[in-house]
Amino acid sequence: MSLTLEDEDPSSQLRASLLESITRSLSSRRPLLTHLNADTTWLLSIPYPSTNPSLRNRTFYHILIDPWLKGGQSDVAAFFSQQWHATPSSVQTITEVEDVIRRMEFTAKGKEKADMGVAESLEEGQGDVIVVDNHGLQEKQEGNVIDLVVVSHEFTDHMHKETLLEIPKTVPVLATVKAAGIIKSWKHFHVVGEVPRFSGDWRKCPHKTLPEWLDVSRVAKPGMDLLYYHSAIMIAFPKGYEGEGEAVIYTPHGITPADLAPVAEANPKIHTLALLHGLQDISLPRAQLNKGAHNGLKAQRLLGAKYWIGTHDELKKGGGIVSYFLRRKHITLKDAIEKEKEEHGEKLKGSDLETMKDVRFEDLTNGESLLLE
Repeated sequence: MSLTLEDEDPSSQLRASLLESITRSLSSRRPLLTHLNADTTWLLSIPYPSTNPSLRNRTFYHILIDPWLKGGQSDVAAFFSQQWHATPSSVQTITEVEDVIRRMEFTAKGKEKADMGVAESLEEGQGDVIVVDNHGLQEKQEGNVIDLVVVSHEFTDHMHKETLLEIPKTVPVLATVKAAGIIKSWKHFHVVGEVPRFSGDWRKCPHKTLPEWLDVSRVAKPGMDLLYYHSAIMIAFPKGYEGEGEAVIYTPHGITPADLAPVAEANPKIHTLALLHGLQDISLPRAQLNKGAHNGLKAQRLLGAKYWIGTHDELKKGGGIVSYFLRRKHITLKDAIEKEKEEHGEKLKGSDLETMKDVRFEDLTNGESLLLE
């Protein structure tokens, strides 16, 4: 479960939440999801498979998603649309993100050595990072604390240039097509790849920058949404059964549930561990922006996600012309379930109704960490 520490600033809450989550993760070897701001910047830390030799030096593979830590963001022009975080992010710089990751690894390594009965003095931050490539070769690197950056859209609340340029050049970036083109034009990162469309088999990821056990792909219906605004990023990894995987599906603006059918019908099977989808319905007079809780509930039911986690729901400080036309509906999970009952009436009986009762919605606030069990 997530932790809420009242009367704590976000950075203090982050430290306390991580300590609890890391301790539990080590005993269960499960992923950790950390909300780094109140909006849609996430750190997903996936334990290395126990057979991976890099486990001797790293416990988790750390993926930074849509980093925007401080400062404003503007699309088109400031007079048209500009936004700022309403509350400070739990981490203000990429250096602080790296410090969080080092603390996680230090805590994990200390716990592992204690479990083995090894009496050894460790200093936080000590030691090199060992990277194991697809050929099994080991290379020492100093500074690649973040393993991967994923950018879901070219809009600057997801592709925030000032934050991204703080990240070391050697960290690989995977981004959707338009975002990748823009990021490449900055000539900062050594590796910028495009997130491929999900092929139906999570084990066939074409990116050599990723470990062979990890897949990052885009779920979207071709040709229907030119901007792929309503799409999803899927991060998949082994579940433990032969060939089967589990996934975290991140859709900050929401996705039409039918477009998720390739995931629900995948072979080998994909178990959706967590669906990151917001509650708030946000629109302009002629455009649906964030699809909100009603859509999220339908997506959750289709996928059978173990966790539904809110994202991109921060009520930001805004300015520009667009702010006058923006329409925001505050919808709760209860509201969404009640509407489902009204729409489907007698059809919602038995297993469907029981499934709705079992929905585990987590609203991770700024600085909270959740163990995905």
